[in-house]
Amino acid sequence: MAAQLIQDDLTLTRRVDGDVSFSCRTDQCRYNSRFHPEWYQKKDTGTFTRILYFDKNSCNIEHRDNHPQKNDFSVVKNQNGCQLKIQKVKLLHSATYYCYCQKRWWSTYYYLAFLSGTKLFVTEQVVKPVVSVYPAASRAHLEGKSSLLCVASAMSPPLVRFSWNRRKENEEKWLPAEGEQLELRKSGCIATILPLDQDALNTYEYRCSVQHEGGTVEAQIEQAAVQTTSSSTTTSSKPPTSSEMQPEAAASKTTSSITTSSKSPTSSETQPEAVSFQFQCRVKLLCVLYTVLIVKSLVYCCGLSRLMSL
Repeated sequence: MAAQLIQDDLTLTRRVDGDVSFSCRTDQCRYNSRFHPEWYQKKDTGTFTRILYFDKNSCNIEHRDNHPQKNDFSVVKNQNGCQLKIQKVKLLHSATYYCYCQKRWWSTYYYLAFLSGTKLFVTEQVVKPVVSVYPAASRAHLEGKSSLLCVASAMSPPLVRFSWNRRKENEEKWLPAEGEQLELRKSGCIATILPLDQDALNTYEYRCSVQHEGGTVEAQIEQAAVQTTSSSTTTSSKPPTSSEMQPEAAASKTTSSITTSSKSPTSSETQPEAVSFQFQCRVKLLCVLYTVLIVKSLVYCCGLSRLMSL
C-alpha cells in the first residue's frame, strides 16, 4: 500500500490583504507527460473549479485555467513540495482548496485522488467568541445525572475548538474533564454538551475553554446556578417525613409541595425544552453519521468498479 498523499492543513484563517500558502506533498504522485498534479477551488455554494496544474519536480506552472482570479495564484517550492500561494488575499478567496494527484495503488495500477482539502477563512477583522456556560436541566436529574452546556457565538471567523477542565473548590490547578461530548453547530452559534453525574457537578468546578483565531476564551459556570439546580432536584425528590407532622398536615403539605413544584420554571418548564434540545442534538449526530457511512460505501463501490474496468 502506498503512503498516503498528504495535504497538511485542514483549515487556515487570513485577514484581507495578507498572504497564504496551501501545502500538498507530491512525493507519492505518479508523474509523466500525460498527467500533472492539479489545484482545485470549491466554494460552499459552487462546484470544483480547476485553477492550474504544475510540474511536481520544478513546481513550474504548466497551465492556467480560465479561473476568474487566475492571476492571483502562483506555485512556490519548499522542502515539503509545491505550494499554491495567494500573495494578496481577498474576501472572494474564501473557499476550500484541493490538491489532485495520480497515485500508485499496486504494481502498474493507479488511481486519481482528491485530498481532504484546506478550507480558507478570510475575514476583515478577527472577533473573539462570546462564551457562556449553563447547567442543562433534563429528566436525567431524577436519576442522578446532569449536563453542562457551553455556547460560543458572535465570533469571526466561525471556527472554534472546545475543551473542558475541572477542579475541586480548594484546588488551584485545572485538570482536563474526560467524557463524551456532543457538539451542535448552527449559523452564528456553536454549542457543546458535557454529560455528568450530579455528584461530580456538586464536587467539582467546571470551566469551558474555547480556542479561536483571536485567542482562547474561558467561561466558568456560576456555582450558584449549580447549587440551585442541585437543590431543586433534591427538594423535588425528597418526601416529607410523617413523624414530624400529623396525617392531615402531611397530606396538606404534600399537596402544597406538588403545587409549588408545578409552578417552578426550573422543574417543569425548562426541563422539556432542554430535553428536546438534547434529543435534537443526538438525532442530528446520528443523521450525520449515517450519511458519512453511506458516502463511504458509495466511494468504495465506485473505486472498486473503476478498478474492475481497468
